Order: sequence, then structure tokens, then C-alpha cells
Amino acid sequence: MSSTSGLHHETTRREFMRTAAVLGAGAMALGMRPGYAEDAAPMRVGLVGCGRRGIGAAIDCIKSSPNVVITAIGDLFEDQLKSGRERLLKQMEAHCQFGDSACFTGFDAYQKVIASEVDLVLLCAPPGFRPLHLKAAVEAGKHVFMEKPVAVDPVGIRSILDSAELADKKKLSIVAGTQRRHQAPYLDLIRRIHEGAIGEIVSGHVYWVGDYGYYPAVLRQPGWSDMEAQIRNWNYFTWLSGDHIVEQHVHNIDIANWVMQSHPERAFGLGGRQQRTGAEFGHIYDHFAVEYEYPNGVRIQSLCRQNEDTFERVGEHFVGTLGTAEPGKQITGQNKHKYKGEDWNPYEREHADLIASIRAGKPINEAKTIAESTLTAIMGRMAAYTGQEVTWDFVMKKSKLDLAPAAYVMGDLPVPPVAVPGKDKLA
Repeated sequence: MSSTSGLHHETTRREFMRTAAVLGAGAMALGMRPGYAEDAAPMRVGLVGCGRRGIGAAIDCIKSSPNVVITAIGDLFEDQLKSGRERLLKQMEAHCQFGDSACFTGFDAYQKVIASEVDLVLLCAPPGFRPLHLKAAVEAGKHVFMEKPVAVDPVGIRSILDSAELADKKKLSIVAGTQRRHQAPYLDLIRRIHEGAIGEIVSGHVYWVGDYGYYPAVLRQPGWSDMEAQIRNWNYFTWLSGDHIVEQHVHNIDIANWVMQSHPERAFGLGGRQQRTGAEFGHIYDHFAVEYEYPNGVRIQSLCRQNEDTFERVGEHFVGTLGTAEPGKQITGQNKHKYKGEDWNPYEREHADLIASIRAGKPINEAKTIAESTLTAIMGRMAAYTGQEVTWDFVMKKSKLDLAPAAYVMGDLPVPPVAVPGKDKLA
């Protein structure tokens, strides 16, 4: 992608002496983890996407291991890059040194970050860009941390899977932002489920029923084009976020796939928007209810909602022939169990595990797993938007749905109407 006029900005050492190049001394304050040598060679890291999660991921990465250095950062918008850099400096300067880094803005910022002398790239731009960014990073031979979800449509998922295969051939590590797969209580309880602690699983429920205060709408400002307004308010446009069933609820859906050791075969669902009906909320739904059918006929109910002043529940619940399980919390029934061991910070641990794999030359690749969980969420959204039953075979092999705009330029980009089941068709 080419830069747009007035948006590309390349900083030099003189312009930004205090930038987001941060040495990872913070890990020492947290206590050294076994195998993460303090004298390891510096891990040079590039950040793509300087929003809240991107800066959070950079800080987690720095804290996770010794000798981690942010050497390049990039964002589409210059103001976002500057504010993100300032947040990074403010949160880290208490226990870290600062060095030099390169800063880039514009649609091609990701290319310039990847082309910098980095070993590892953090891909934290809105999900609609993830397939393009991952492809570029893997082709350039970079290890990757990428936030969830990893695509917004079946075409994007196929690209992710192609990149995953290429990463294996190149012996590159890829870790996704599904931090529960690096969280001790989840690892312990799901291992026990797989060993038969609750017997044969017969049903389950996964929830992200909550508020949307974490995702305040970004109101359009004078002078913003359609493209700029939508990207700045990305949570509320399906081509950028995938809708909240994909962007947020993918965490719980990922747990369902993990517990079931499979993806669903089919789904049907419903949803709509009752509370968030203004133009500032784009065209996405504010609630979904989806039933996923897994192999052997096991049905998992998925519920997600983003409404103010309503009951909240975030978690998972599975029923088996010998008991029940709430992953990360407890097992009840014949084999009662609660995790009592160490509960490390999973947001840091996912980066620690990634960096350890790179330094040990033993790659780990989570791209296929998160691609399947993301596609499971997309499948649910498609079922709710159209009112049709959607099969895995269709979304994986036949769907031609591609939500990407024709061109990445600051200009006109009409907002699609809110999906109407029975009228919107599967594509």
C-alpha cells in the first residue's frame, strides 16, 4: 500500500531522541524466569499499531524478558503514533532505559517497520489489516506476535493459513493474543478436561456479556474522509473489527475450540442492535446468540452482548458425564478441582514464551489455531447476519466474502446498511 499525502512521516534520531525504543530492564524487576538468560542477545522488536492494545502489547513484551528493545514503531496516523509513544515512555521510564528508534506513519508504515532491522514484529493494527500485515512479516522472515482476531472474513482467514504454512517452512515463531492459552489456571484445568476429569463433554456455554465502555465511539471530526473516520472508529465497522463477536468474543470461542479439540461443523444464530443505534456506532450489532455444533453432535451456545447498564458474564462452562468445568476456575462433580498454583501474568507470559522459542531456535506457531477460532466467530456472525445455517465447509472452502475496501486511500467509503436476516445473503 502506498502512503497518502500528508500522512507519511519518517522520524530520525535527531527528531526523536526519546522515542519508544525501550530496553527491557523491566523484566528484571519482575524476577527472572527459568531459561530466559539475562545476558541473551538483544531482541529487536517493531510495533505496528500504536493504539491502546498495541502500546499494551509493547509494554508486555518489554516486561516479559530481558534485553528486549523496541527499535521501530508505526501507525497510520501521526497523532496516534505520538500519543502512543508518549504512553509507552510514561509507563516504562520508571525502570527502563531509552534508546533510538525509527517511527513511521501512513498506510505503508507496516512495510517500513518490517523492513527495519527487527527480529520480531508486533502486529496490533485493526484486525481487518492483519492478513496483509502477517503476509508481509512472514515473507520478510520476521517472527510475529499478532493480536486477535486475525481476520474479518473467510478470504482473510485463508491468507492467514497460507502465512502460517510459510512460517513453518521458514522456521518462524508466531504467537497470537489469546493469552488464556498461556495462563496457568486455564492450562491446568483444560489439561484435566482432556484427561477425562468431567467425562465425555455433552454441552457447553461461552459468554462475553458485558458493557461497551471499553470501546467508546470516536466521533467524526471536520475534515476526516470516510476512510479516516471509519479507521479511527474501527470497532464499529465489520470490515475493520469483524463485529464484536469476532473482535472480543473470539476469546471465549477460542476456549470452546480448545476444550473440544476441534472446530464446529455448523452454526446458526441471531442478533441485532437495540441500544447502539446511532451513526457513531457504525453498522455492527450489539448482541449475538449463536449455537455451534461440534463433531459427535455436541452443541455449544455462544452469547455476547455490548450494552450499558446490563447484567455481565464473561467466561465458559462445560457439562460432562462426570461433572462440569469452568476453565480457569474449577471442576465440579466426581473429580473436583481448583487450581492453586502460580498464576503468572498471561499477557506477559505469551510474549515470554514467544521470545524463549525464538532464542532457543524452537519455533512455535499459533497461527492456525487462532485462524480457526477467528473463523468460528466469523461463521457465527455470518449466520446471524443472514439468518441462515452456516457450515464449516462453506466458510473454509466456498465463501468468497472479502470485506476489504477496493483501495486503501483517504477518500469516500460508504457505510454498508445494518445486516437484515433473510435479506442479506451468504457470500
